[in-house]
Amino acid sequence: MKYKLIGIYLILQLMISCNKYLDKKNNTSLLIPTSLTDAQALLDSYDQMNSVLTPSFGENSADDYFLKKEIYNGLALQYQYNYTWRYYLSTGGSNDWNLGYKPVYVSNLCLDLLKNIPRNNENTYQWDQVRGAALFYRSYNFLLLLWNYAKVYDSTTADKDLGIALRMTSDFNVPTTRATNKESYDQVIKDTKTAIRLLPDYPELVTRPSKGAAYGLLARCYLSVCDYKNALNYADSALRLNSNLMNLNNDTDIPLGLTANYPFKRFNKETIFYTEMDGTPSLFYSPSKSRVDTILYSLYDVNDLRKIAFFKENVDMYYQFKGMYSNYAACFSGIAVDEMLLIRAECLARTGQVDNGLIDLNTLLQTRYKTATFSPYKNLSQSKALETILVERRKELTMRGLRWMDLKRLNKEGANITLKRVEDDGIYTLEPNADYYALPLPDDIIALTGMPQNSL
Repeated sequence: MKYKLIGIYLILQLMISCNKYLDKKNNTSLLIPTSLTDAQALLDSYDQMNSVLTPSFGENSADDYFLKKEIYNGLALQYQYNYTWRYYLSTGGSNDWNLGYKPVYVSNLCLDLLKNIPRNNENTYQWDQVRGAALFYRSYNFLLLLWNYAKVYDSTTADKDLGIALRMTSDFNVPTTRATNKESYDQVIKDTKTAIRLLPDYPELVTRPSKGAAYGLLARCYLSVCDYKNALNYADSALRLNSNLMNLNNDTDIPLGLTANYPFKRFNKETIFYTEMDGTPSLFYSPSKSRVDTILYSLYDVNDLRKIAFFKENVDMYYQFKGMYSNYAACFSGIAVDEMLLIRAECLARTGQVDNGLIDLNTLLQTRYKTATFSPYKNLSQSKALETILVERRKELTMRGLRWMDLKRLNKEGANITLKRVEDDGIYTLEPNADYYALPLPDDIIALTGMPQNSL
C-alpha cells in the first residue's frame, strides 16, 4: 500500500506538471486509487493538500507590507509586475492557478472513485468522510481561486462576469471552460453544504476537514459576496463547535513566549482547519524580505501584545512579520477561531446588532491586550462600530491570505481604498475596483484551453 500510494503521488505530480494542470489529453497508464483507504490516504497527503499550497499572489498584491528598493530591484520581472499591479503574462513555473488545481484534481479523483464504491452499512463512516473531505477540499480551493482570478461578486452582473474553471472530474478529456462568477460561487456553496452533512463535528487532526471547517468556509464565502446574514449564521455555527482563543498573556500554545521568532504553536487551539500559503512565488513577501507597512504597524496600541507577538524589529529599523500560526516561515492561511469571531462581529454590526458585535470584538481583544489594560468598546454608533471591527480584522488577520479579498469587497461597499507603491522605475497605484483585482491567468493555460483572459 505504501509504495502504491507513493506511485500515485509521483505520477500525479508528473502528469499535472506535463499537462499544465488542465485540459491536455492524458495517455498515461496510471496507478489510480481503488479503495476508500487509498482515497483517504490521498486526501491525507499533507504536502499535497495542506502545506505550502494555497494562493499567495493576492497577498503579494495587497497592502500589509512593502519592499525596500534593493529587494524590489532584485526581483524577477514577473514579480515586480505582480507587486506593482501590472499585467505580466507568465508561462510555466509555479503560480496560483496550477497550485490551486492540484488539490482540486485529487479531490475529483476521489469523487470519481466513489461512483464505483457503493455506500453500505460497513463503510458508511469512511465513505462519508472521503466524500465530505473531497467536496470540502475542492470548494476550499475553488473559493481561493475565485478570490484571485474573478471580479468581486456583484449580484447584478455575476451571471455574466467570468469566474473560474469548475473542474468537476479527473477526466482530462473533458474540456476546460470558465464558468460565470455566479455559477462558481453557487458550486462552492452547494458542495460545502453537502460536505457539512458528511463530515464529523471535529476532525482527528486539524489538517482534515470537519463540520466546523465547512461552516467556516461558508462564512468566508458568504462574506465574499456581501451576504452578511448567511455569513453571520455560518460563523456562529463554526464558533458553536470551537470558540477557544489563545490568551497572549499566558498560554500553553505560546511555549517560548511572545518574543520568540515564531511564538505560536502549530495546530494551536484556535485552528479549525490548517493550510499554508505557497512559498515559492511569494518569496518577496516572506518575512526575510518584506517589511510591515508602517501605517499598519502604527495601528497597534502600546499595550496590544500582538505588537510583540506578530512583529520584530529589523536592523534597518523597519518591522517584519513573525506571527504565523505555522510556527515557521510559511504563512498560515487556514480557518481559525479569531477569523470566525471577527466575521460574526462584522456581520452583527452590519445587520444592526451593534452591541452583540462589540461583545465579540471585546472577547477577542481581551485576550490580545496586557491584562487589565484593555477598555472594552461600548455605546458606539453602527458606522463607528463597523469601522473599529474592520480595523481590528486587518490587525488580527495580517498575512493570512485574506486582505486581497477584503480590499475587493470593501471597495465594492464604498471604502474607496487606493493602493500605492513608489519605486525607482515609477509610482504605481491601484484604484478601487480596478480590473487588476481579477488577476491575469497564466498565458500557457489560456493557450492550452482557449479560455478568455481577464481584462488587461
